[in-house]
Amino acid sequence: MSGVIVDCAIYKGGHRTPGPADFSDALAEARRDGDAFLWIGLHEPTPEEFSLVSGEFGLHPLAVEDALSAHQRPKLEVYDDSLFLVLKPCTYDDATSSVSTEELMVFVGDSFVVTVRHGEGQALAEVRRRLEEAPKVLAHGPCAVLYAVSDATVDHYIDVAAELQVDLDQLEEEVFAPDGADAKNTAGRVYGFKRQVLEFRRATQPLVEPMRRLAEAGVPYVSPRSRPFFRDVSDHLTRVTEQVEGLDRLLTDILGAHLTQVGVRQNDDMRKISAWAAIAAVPTLIAGVYGMNFDHMPELHTRYGYPAVLVAMLAVCAVLYRFFRKRDWL
Repeated sequence: MSGVIVDCAIYKGGHRTPGPADFSDALAEARRDGDAFLWIGLHEPTPEEFSLVSGEFGLHPLAVEDALSAHQRPKLEVYDDSLFLVLKPCTYDDATSSVSTEELMVFVGDSFVVTVRHGEGQALAEVRRRLEEAPKVLAHGPCAVLYAVSDATVDHYIDVAAELQVDLDQLEEEVFAPDGADAKNTAGRVYGFKRQVLEFRRATQPLVEPMRRLAEAGVPYVSPRSRPFFRDVSDHLTRVTEQVEGLDRLLTDILGAHLTQVGVRQNDDMRKISAWAAIAAVPTLIAGVYGMNFDHMPELHTRYGYPAVLVAMLAVCAVLYRFFRKRDWL
């Protein structure tokens, strides 16, 4: 269990206190004190390893199954002896311009908090450090950890949304540049971008309802003094979800505008081809008629018939060229 347990500590009165190394003894000590709680952090435990923790803390079997499967959508479950919150932290990779999601589960119960993290991106060491530097917040008990983890996750959402906005602005400039963008790659890039936004939306949108519930009355293990903190997280999350919806709508508009541009370019090309075909059809028609080699054709034996026909061809072609140029077909 030593490699799975990232950190284990007892907190009393907003401060970290020394306690037993064994989490079972630490939980018993926190419960005896009455004003303390235990926070144990786990990283990708196996079913056998997590069964030791879940049995000691009395976690619900369904929540334990969800915590081990690591393929859950953000949600809040209320059980008899604990709360179970699922979060999906997101990270943005500058090298690939992609969004990756992980999973973070938080159990809150009588004098304990258990966090289970899957993935290597967003560690909770920084969250724990910042929370330990705010004893007034930490004094709220286990729900303070629930708030701090949720707040850190939503703050990362804000950063990812800002990065996506920058990438979208660059894509928009390329699509509507005067020289145009590569028609073969632009549609694929837009669809790829929409997949990144969809992945991000799957992490943010379902979390709106759990944050709203935590900010309202009636949720156990969340004290009335802690609800304003969750309201603040809910407000930030709402701003992120609105920004994500705006990104998705703008991507749809960019794709539609790009396809319209492609259609306009194709129409221009077809008009040019049609204009040149019409110009070429006139000398072809005249040459075809005079190439039939009949004896009794008009002007066949005229001395200036050949140059006259060539001049007529050039004149007609010149008139058609000026006409199409005036109509912006060439």
